[in-house]
Amino acid sequence: MNDLATLTAGSVAENGDTLPPISVLSAPDRMVSARDVFGIDSDLQVPAFSVRTDHVPDADPTYRFDHDTTLAILAGFAFNRRVMIQGYHGTGKSSHIEQVASRLNWPCVRINLDSHISRIDLIGKDAIVLRDGMQVTEFREGLLPWGLQHPCALVFDEYDAGRPDVMFVIQRVLEIEGHLTLLDQNRVIRPHPFFRLFATANTVGLGDTTGLYHGTQQINQGQMDRWNIVTTLNYLPHAEETAIIMAKMAVDASDAPGRKRIESMVALADLTRSGFIAGDISTVMSPRTVISWAENYRIFQDLEFAFRVSFLNKCDEAERPIVAEYYQRCFNVDPVGTALRAR
Repeated sequence: MNDLATLTAGSVAENGDTLPPISVLSAPDRMVSARDVFGIDSDLQVPAFSVRTDHVPDADPTYRFDHDTTLAILAGFAFNRRVMIQGYHGTGKSSHIEQVASRLNWPCVRINLDSHISRIDLIGKDAIVLRDGMQVTEFREGLLPWGLQHPCALVFDEYDAGRPDVMFVIQRVLEIEGHLTLLDQNRVIRPHPFFRLFATANTVGLGDTTGLYHGTQQINQGQMDRWNIVTTLNYLPHAEETAIIMAKMAVDASDAPGRKRIESMVALADLTRSGFIAGDISTVMSPRTVISWAENYRIFQDLEFAFRVSFLNKCDEAERPIVAEYYQRCFNVDPVGTALRAR
């Protein structure tokens, strides 16, 4: 996780230039068109920054924006709405927020709410520092009060896996005018006018009913009620997912064998998702898995071996024959049998 020292200092870009720190602009200074910048059918005008700082995520030129999800995120940035994105793993929930922020030059910081993130990490703590050659105790702000005071977007990943003490800290700032009280400092922090708050979750606050997401838990419904917009980003239609992976792997549309291979890979992923929904298998191929498979194929130049190390070896032993059957349907080859013959 980023600490405060790295967040407040400038960093060096890939081209060697020093990027300015987050505080270079206190407010957006231009408006951009949702239709022109994101390619979605909307007349929405969104505030944006003209200066790119070191906290703006890198842009992925191949990224394809989902209409509903993009509109929800843009509403969060434009109208200060609290936006939660729910969906299966690997569908690009966090990267969707980052890519929108990148086009807006809006500073964005992601915090993963794993079990090691505590209330102290978010709020801050007393630390012993050297001041004029003497050791003194000084309060060091955590990421939440720091973010509240800057024009930036905080993204809480794995929101439904957060610890209860952490969740109640976040609940204080979910209101649009939500002030954060630092009891140890006798301070009340008012949010910056261009502070924005987002979250991603695999469940929608009702707990894990599938057994797929261990560690997630039910979220207080009073807290869920404070999220102004909840949108769902799940697996895309076959043609759209194929286009995304072709763009990610720089496969030209005129490359017929390459296109057919990726179409078959996505078809296999679709079969695993249908099998998961039907209860036949407990492991599912996400778009992230398909991209990983394509990248591993580029490394090994062996589609079946790349599939085994990318997905098949993650599956339960009892379910591997079912997954191998899916593979055989799409490629007319048994990846398990091929591996046994190779030995």
